[in-house]
Amino acid sequence: MDKVAEILAEASAEVVEPRFRALAAGEVMEKAPGDLVTIADREAEVIIERRLRELLPVPVVGEEAVAADPALAQALHSEPAVWLVDPVDGTSNFIAGRPDYAVMASLVRAGQTVAAWIWQPATATCYSAELGAGAWRNGHRLTRTPAPAVPAKWRGSVKSRYLDPASHRRLQTSAAAAFGELTPGRNAAGIEYPDLVEGALDFILYWRTLPWDHAPGSLLVTESGGVSARLDGSPYRPEAPGGEDGLLVAADQETWQQTRAVLFGE
Repeated sequence: MDKVAEILAEASAEVVEPRFRALAAGEVMEKAPGDLVTIADREAEVIIERRLRELLPVPVVGEEAVAADPALAQALHSEPAVWLVDPVDGTSNFIAGRPDYAVMASLVRAGQTVAAWIWQPATATCYSAELGAGAWRNGHRLTRTPAPAVPAKWRGSVKSRYLDPASHRRLQTSAAAAFGELTPGRNAAGIEYPDLVEGALDFILYWRTLPWDHAPGSLLVTESGGVSARLDGSPYRPEAPGGEDGLLVAADQETWQQTRAVLFGE
């Protein structure tokens, strides 16, 4: 666990942090329409991939490698063990000079996330989790406290960007009417999941669930006592892009159930 945390922090210090608020012309590219990538993303992924393979020689499914060759993501379903890597989560924040970004990795065995790491460079904070063994912040055990007793006191985020406009409006309207505060989120799963574990949020609804974005945070949440489940109630498992949409994360089971009922009328 400590070795992977070192790999992420060292790659971040080497090629990510020196470019924060210092990206040169030509160091921000568009890998797909509206989807930006930086030289920091690409260089960090190369370093992290090489070092993770040295630690455990299994396939690495990295966000930037999959952008170039989507077939690489099928290793999640065909291989007994896979590393997942998001070299800069929150790239839009990183480009804009906002500190809400993270460097993330997770280990998936037989389709289940068994270990996860989130490095937040701006605060030198490492979140980690191991299946069945707990969740930590910089070595301190984390336990998510239950949400307040009534939904009117809950803070949540509904990330419905990829929904059709009518569903987007319906979800936002129902959430705004039922809950105490609805935030837009911070445009980085590696910031938002820890926010939920630390009590700054009580629930988050995600729609598109790319595996490198959600495997680390989901394990962090469940190992701290929270819930991360698909909308049918099944536990989250990382899937290749194009798989199932919709993921509701909450402080506890009761909060998950009530939030789902409010958002989807069930």
